Order: sequence, then C-alpha cells, then structure tokens
Amino acid sequence: MALAPDAPKDSFRLSMLIYDTRFRAMTIQVIVLILFGLAVAWLLNNTVQNLAAKGKTFNYSFLWVRAGYDIEQTLIPYTNDSTHFRALLVGLTNTLVVALVGCIGATILGVIVGVLRLSKNWLVARIMTVYVEIFRNIPLLLWILIIYVPISEIAPAPSAFRVTEEMQAAGQAPAASKILFDTVAVTNRGIYAPLPLFSRPLGSVDLGPVSLNLTFLSIVAVLGASILAYRALRARARAVQEATGVRPVTWWKSLMILVLPTALLLAAMGLHLEIPELTRFNFTGGILLQHAFTALTLALILYTGAFIAEIVRAGILAVSKGQTEAAYALGLRPNRTMSLIILPQALRVIIPPLISQYLNLTKNTSLGIAVSYLDLRGTLGGITLNQTGRELECMLLMMLIYLTISLIISAVMNVYNRSVRLKER
Repeated sequence: MALAPDAPKDSFRLSMLIYDTRFRAMTIQVIVLILFGLAVAWLLNNTVQNLAAKGKTFNYSFLWVRAGYDIEQTLIPYTNDSTHFRALLVGLTNTLVVALVGCIGATILGVIVGVLRLSKNWLVARIMTVYVEIFRNIPLLLWILIIYVPISEIAPAPSAFRVTEEMQAAGQAPAASKILFDTVAVTNRGIYAPLPLFSRPLGSVDLGPVSLNLTFLSIVAVLGASILAYRALRARARAVQEATGVRPVTWWKSLMILVLPTALLLAAMGLHLEIPELTRFNFTGGILLQHAFTALTLALILYTGAFIAEIVRAGILAVSKGQTEAAYALGLRPNRTMSLIILPQALRVIIPPLISQYLNLTKNTSLGIAVSYLDLRGTLGGITLNQTGRELECMLLMMLIYLTISLIISAVMNVYNRSVRLKER
C-alpha cells in the first residue's frame, strides 16, 4: 500500500505578511501599534519643546505649596493655609458626594417614574410623560441655574429668624422660622441643618497628606457586615423555602441585623445632633449646605432621573406579557408582580444603559462651576490652575481622576450586572 507523501511546505516570504491570511491580521496590528507609538512620541516631544520655549517644566511640586484660598463647604479639615493637594482632596470629596447622592436620588426617582409611566391611570401616566419630556429635552446647565437662582433670591436672610425683645413683648412671630421640628434653617446664604457629632469618637490615623477617620471606617465596616449577614439570612430562608415549600418569617430578623448593630455602635460612640443656632449675625453650629450644592444635586437628580425612567420603562416592556399573566393567574397582586416578577427580569435590560447614566451624572458634576460649587473642577481645574499656571499638569491630573472614578463605577456595576444575568447551565 503506497502512502502519498506530505505536501511540501512553502518557505516563509515577506509577501506572506500581507497576502497570507495567517499573518495579515498580526501585520496590521503591528503597523497600527507602531503608528500609534510614533504619534504619542511626536505629541510628547512637541509638548516638551513648547514647554521649553515658554521656560516651563513638567512637575507636580506645586501640589505641596500653600493654596491660599477658602472653600466654604468641606467634608475634611481644610483652611487657606492647606496645600493645593489638600484642596484637591476637598474638591474630590465634594465631587463624590454629589455623584453619590445624585446616583441614589436619580435611581429612586427614575424607577418610580418609569413604573408610573406604565400605569393604567391616564392622568398619572401623562403627568410622568410630561416630566420626562420636559427635563430630558432642556440642557442640564439651564436646570442648575433655574433651581439655583430662586432658592438664592427668595430665601430669607438670617436676620429674618431673629426674635427681639420688642417682638416678644408684642407677641409677634419672626418673619421666618426653622422647619423640621425647629432644626433646619433655609436662608439666602444656604441651608443650615443638624450636624451629627460623637461624644466618644474613635479618632483618626494620619497617613501623611491624608488621614483615616476611624469612626467613619467603623460605621462602614459594621454596615458592610450587617449587609452580608442579611444576605446570608435571605439565602438560608430561600433554601428552606425550596426544601419545604414554606418561607420562614424573617422580617424582624432582617430588621435587627440591618439596624441593631449600627444603632448600638452609634450609641456607644455618643451620637448626638448639633442644632444650628442664630447668633449675632448668622447661624452657628450644624452643617451648612450651600445653595450651589443643593441646586446642582437637585438638577442632576431631576435631569438624570428622566433618562433612567425611560430605561426602566424599556426594561419593563422588554419582559414578556406572559410573565405578568402567569403571575396574575397564580393570585399575585400587581405590586407584588412588579417587585417579584417583572423588575428582577427587567434588571438584565436596565443595568447596561444605567451604567452609562451613572457615568454621565458623575462627569456632569463638573457643571457645578457655573454656580461656584468648588468640586474637583472648581479646585484643581479652576483656582489651583489659575494660581499656579500649571495648565497641562492640572488638566492631565483631573482627566486621570475622572477616568479612574468612571472605571471604578463601571467595574462595580459590571460585577452587579454579572450577578443578575441569566446563569447558563
């Protein structure tokens, strides 16, 4: 029996890098990589030459120079004697606070409006439609200004809250009074709200330019442990239900797990509220929420909530109507059907575009510069940039910080997205 010899292998030729499909894709990628590297090298060389022509160098030593400007709303200790790096941290925390509050508020509002848009009540559905169409079709910057101007101009001055001896004798009430059980004062300078303080705080640990607040970290740790315990309790209840067909009562256990540990920790550290009090010229004590913060946060919530509402509505409509009909056939009420059947399935459609809205909201916090809200854009990309003249360094660092925040948000949301997607067997 004769065996056919193997076909002779062709020797490698340079033309194969282009005409042979085995090598063509790799060749194109190498060429593109080389061109990209050359473009980056040209850009860096051009930047260095232009800096040299202007007598400038590229360094970040200015971050450790005294800032010399005040920031009214801060979450960490700061004075005008602090460094530009400290001002950067203050601006970053202000950005993160607005982004966090905005994402939470916009999500709650968007889910409610998205569900109500599908309501069988004609009036409710049309009102929600009007809200969505108005807020998502007007630029966010205009909403920030529309909210900021009235609350700054209409709110009374702190002197309007004063009660003089003559007014007491005549039984007259002040022109303005505090709200929420006489704890919150809304003035033209800002909103003065109670400040939570601790009689026995755990202190902090200094790590050079930053410090770790042990009190805050302990609260976060206890909350995290409570959430993990709550999830374990739900998993156990689900397992019992699958094994016996009867779901054990867990609401009081869940309430104790989520509330009791944190409440005991706060009580042990002596939690109390510092109520703002009117002094000679202004309110002292408590925490001051600037109108810039209030306007920016409300505008972001209302604007982004309109987009999230449409995402939620689309996700609900993507679920087959047969799921609703099957739930009704089993005797489930509409609200239970929505919370147990429809929304869990709609999450698989909602989450991917929801990530983009979170990223947009976080980046849109930079519009706070229009109402003088000193976030990262106002500190590092505003006053620090103008004082130091380090335009390139400030812009590159600010871009890197925003990129890092966005990547972290995307990573966290993608982990959640993988946890709710369909598990293939």
